[in-house]
Amino acid sequence: MIDLEVVLQKALVVHPVSTGHRSTVVNLDLEEAVGLAEALDVEVCAREIITLREIKAANYFGKGKIDDMGAIIAQYGINLVVVNCSLAPVQQRNLEEIWDVKVMDRTGMILEIFGMRAATKEGKLQVELARLGYERSRLVRTWTHLERQRGGQGFLAGPGETQIESDRRGLADKIDKLNRDLDQVRRTRALQRTQRKRAPERVVALVGYTNAGKSTLFNKLTDGGVFVKDMLFATLDTTHRILKLPSGQRAVMSDTVGFISDLPTDLINAFRATLEEVKEADLLIHVRDISDPLSEARKQDVLTILDSIEAGPRHDQQMVEVWNKIDLVDPDTVQSLIDSSKAMNRNEENTISYPVSCLKNRGLDGLLEGIEDNLSQFDQVIEVVITPKDYSIRAWLHEHGEVLSEDIGETGNNTISVRLPHVNVGMLRGRHPHIFG
Repeated sequence: MIDLEVVLQKALVVHPVSTGHRSTVVNLDLEEAVGLAEALDVEVCAREIITLREIKAANYFGKGKIDDMGAIIAQYGINLVVVNCSLAPVQQRNLEEIWDVKVMDRTGMILEIFGMRAATKEGKLQVELARLGYERSRLVRTWTHLERQRGGQGFLAGPGETQIESDRRGLADKIDKLNRDLDQVRRTRALQRTQRKRAPERVVALVGYTNAGKSTLFNKLTDGGVFVKDMLFATLDTTHRILKLPSGQRAVMSDTVGFISDLPTDLINAFRATLEEVKEADLLIHVRDISDPLSEARKQDVLTILDSIEAGPRHDQQMVEVWNKIDLVDPDTVQSLIDSSKAMNRNEENTISYPVSCLKNRGLDGLLEGIEDNLSQFDQVIEVVITPKDYSIRAWLHEHGEVLSEDIGETGNNTISVRLPHVNVGMLRGRHPHIFG
């Protein structure tokens, strides 16, 4: 029996900044980088903020900084250095040769996490395509002493694939095949979206910065059962569930992948089939961690990614904000948020905000009412006459619409005033035109 030794990854997390950055913001950015590293199931032994006057073309850092980090690597027996920025392939390779450890930049770290989290065939295809696009420029003999390329789903699995995988022609063939597979995924998703448009239920999509509480909110409002953990990118694959609205109407709610600053372009392109779900939604729910000191910056990161797929309020798509985790905010600040929400003050994106605490179940009823109000603003109020033989239609109206009034005449005919989504109105006119008089 062969024993496979599992090598513990001990990491140094480095956050480079130029001179003049505010220390508070820098420290928070470093903490996010540490959170990303910990999401890789590695042990973070040391963390450093490195101030740079200039970026060196060959090694990114100057010789003095490299020597200082080399001492830390030797002190803790570190075998992985995470640099919280984008490194050029030559910079990554040179640093690995100098320190004789694996070096991973922010893009590689995010791709690695996505590779670990992807559970469905579609998710794995998308992550693999993004990873190969990232690796295309890095297919050199980085680990010459191993005589192999990095193996496994990402970078932490160690040697696995033979050097022949560095052949660019072979890599191009793999990318072409993945693109063909994803084209089929896109066609399937487009068909599913077309079918949903024909269905009466409208679609509500949750978006937000990673770890803002989207999946927790999703589970609170639906019977979602989505995995929840205080971890960056705890969930990855999109999930759909029925959302029951206060009036009895229903919508489809989807929990999408979390966003993050500097999300790799290759990843956005690969996940475009999934992100189309966001673009086609009738309403976006932007979940924000209002206790995060960088909440406003995180909001702009989300809007930037939405812009890249032509979604969000800047593209005439309805969106409301959920200010989550108000239980972690000073009570006076919470009351101010609640007052502003009641007054329905709108921000520059013309978006209504709802303060909630998923953990304490606060504000969720008001949010549901707000979701329904937003979805119902383009509904139609119609008046129909239901005869006794058509009473099954009456039951359907109560299930799918908001009945405003009913009046039963002497002949037993029931005159009903009901608010319905325009899709349902069209369906009703097509199937039962005689009830419209």
